[in-house]
Amino acid sequence: MSTDRTGTLDADHRQIEDDLLARRYFEKLRLIARTLPAVLAESVRDGLFSRSETEIIESYLRAMLNSVEALSMKYLVSGRVEGPLRRFLTIDVHESGYPVWLEIGQMAADAAQAENHLARSPDTEAIKDDMIRQIVGDLTIPKRLQYAMSQRLYYEALATGGLFWPQMHPQGYWLSDARNRRRWLIHWAVYDSQLNMPVLYLMECDDSGRRPLVEDSRRWPEVQAHLMAQSVTTLQLVTIAQGFDRDFDRLHPHRLRRVLLGPIYSQQFTTQEGPIKEVLDNARAPAGEDWAVALTVEDLQAERAEMESSGFFGVTERQIFRLDPLGLGGAGQGASAVERALILPARPYQSLAELDPEGFRRMRKYVPLPDGRVAGYR
Repeated sequence: MSTDRTGTLDADHRQIEDDLLARRYFEKLRLIARTLPAVLAESVRDGLFSRSETEIIESYLRAMLNSVEALSMKYLVSGRVEGPLRRFLTIDVHESGYPVWLEIGQMAADAAQAENHLARSPDTEAIKDDMIRQIVGDLTIPKRLQYAMSQRLYYEALATGGLFWPQMHPQGYWLSDARNRRRWLIHWAVYDSQLNMPVLYLMECDDSGRRPLVEDSRRWPEVQAHLMAQSVTTLQLVTIAQGFDRDFDRLHPHRLRRVLLGPIYSQQFTTQEGPIKEVLDNARAPAGEDWAVALTVEDLQAERAEMESSGFFGVTERQIFRLDPLGLGGAGQGASAVERALILPARPYQSLAELDPEGFRRMRKYVPLPDGRVAGYR
């Protein structure tokens, strides 16, 4: 049993109370995070992302991996101590396979106090000396000192930075200049509190303002605040894009994508239902290969622009967005198209190919190979 953010019991959440099991969980997250860059390289050949976009996405993956490393230190021995220091990692076993939002939110709160915590606590060398004295002098396992060491390393990771936070504020990536306009790729991310997983946003936007957007001290903070406020997965992309287009007359969004990095499926750590459960059960893969990761890319593109009256004498440009006319996942989700992919090792992929469930036939499949490359299939 586990608790959610309000402290109530939630059957979809699980506390990992075994230290060795927690280490295996973190190792699985590391393995997946290290596999995804090769998947992104293959996705460039498939036309799913550009090279510049994969560089941006990889930066978020590195941040997520850094967060995994920090959490692994936080919970390294916390289950061995008694009293209020005894804590366990909580993960979402049903919706995402990732740590619950509270873990990332608490890590952000801890980061704000990291420098003070480090200044008040002994350094690693002092803790090591105390551990040796207890082992040699008392002939006992220094559990409290092991815990102190793990927390020291946790706060050092937080102080170093570069982690994935609940909100990763918008950044602008310059693409080109043309006809007195600058084209930006604005990107940002959140750790979604409903899905308990990292969600990335990519917006291609023309800027017809006098000053470059990211150098404009008036517009840029407003843009950042607006986009963060709209970054919830319950909002359709067309709602986000139309609201942005309406609120910023000199910014013209041409394309908006939302990338869901999950869920993660694993026989050992998550609860599967439907075809994916059958695929993993049938694969009978060893511990390092009994997983799969879903990747969803919602894509909204502008079809054309129309001029609209603004005030008494002015006109402004408004984007008309194209929705999927066939209703194949796009129109119902306020998007032009929705692309889904599945990343899975060879044994689960063989199982998937044998079972051939209908719901997976249109998905891209990416299979990591022993030499570090990734094979793509349709």
